[in-house]
Formats: sequence, C-alpha cells, structure tokens
Amino acid sequence: MSDAPPSTFTPAPLDSSKRTWLLASGCAGAAGAVALASPFVSSFAPSERAKAAGAAVEVDIAALKPGEKLTVEWRGKPVWIVRRTPEQLASLKQADAEVADPLSKRNAFPTPEYARNETRSRQDHKEILVLIGICTHLGCSPVEKFQTGAQPSLPDNWQGGFFCPCHGSTFDLAGRVFKNKPAPDNLEVPPYMFLSENKLLIGEDKKA
Repeated sequence: MSDAPPSTFTPAPLDSSKRTWLLASGCAGAAGAVALASPFVSSFAPSERAKAAGAAVEVDIAALKPGEKLTVEWRGKPVWIVRRTPEQLASLKQADAEVADPLSKRNAFPTPEYARNETRSRQDHKEILVLIGICTHLGCSPVEKFQTGAQPSLPDNWQGGFFCPCHGSTFDLAGRVFKNKPAPDNLEVPPYMFLSENKLLIGEDKKA
C-alpha cells in the first residue's frame, strides 16, 4: 500500500459562457416545473402564431345593435360583422340590377354555398353580414357608408354600403360590387357559423 497522500480534485473555475448556460438551463427547468404545475390554463387559447395560420376566432355579437359594424381579426385580415336593419335588408333587392354579381357565382373569391344569395348570409340569420374588409381590386380597405342619399363620390340614390377610397369601387350592404367599378368581385365572405344565437365562429363552418 502506498503511503502517498490521496490526491485531491480541484474543479476548474467556470468561464462566463458556461456559467451563463448553466443559469439559463436552471431557469428553464424551473419554468418547466411551474408550467407543469399549472393545469394547462392557456392550452385552449389560440396563440398568435395559430391565429395567423388560420385558427378560428370566436366572437360575441350580443352587444351589436342593428345598423352597427364590429371588426375582428382573422388570419391577419379585418373581418366585418354587420347587424343589418330590416330597411337595409330591403334595400338589397333594389340593388340586384345594379351589382355585377348579385348571387355571388364568380369564383375568383369563392363564396360559401350558404352565402350565395341576395343577402350573402346564412338564411337563419339573414341580418348578420360577415365580410373580409379588403377590396378585391388592389387590397385597400373600404370604409362604411351606411347613410343613405347623395354624398361625395356616391350616387344620388345611394342605399348604404361600402366605398373604397383608393379607386372608387362601391359595394352594397351585402358586399356586392356595383357594375363598372375597378373591383372585379364582391367582398369575400369567410367561412363562419353560429355557435349560439349571439356567438359566431369565424374561420370554420362545419361542426366537428
């Protein structure tokens, strides 16, 4: 047996990069533990990335009054929800002969089957209009012109609708483009469905 004293091991001092890595690893581990302890509180809320990729958006329209418009975002686009008045719905028939595609049969911006009608809406909720608020010409955002009658850049018999300030395209209160305007198609109707009387789901139109 050797009488030499046992050797001792002295750890080399950590350089700054290793120390930083170890601290980061420890923090990540602690954060993971906290996340596991939490009962998946946010697991059902779509992330911003999921929304951008097309995750459906639920909207409460209970406070939306007749004649008002609500704007939400889906896939990075503005989506308009309008609760039309009986008078506004009645005005659509008057515009049938003046719009370019009254029943939305064109396919450049395909319209869901349930919205290929005069009101461009689900027939059990005719008053609710859902549109993507982007002009089909060059992507500008039209503005609402719900007031009726003669106004700058609008015809004297204007019944209400939307006006694109970029190039002058006009749309009725179903998002149908008027004839002889730069926009080639009606405003797009996204997929949507009713979850209840006052709750909409934008981005999906078929129940699982």
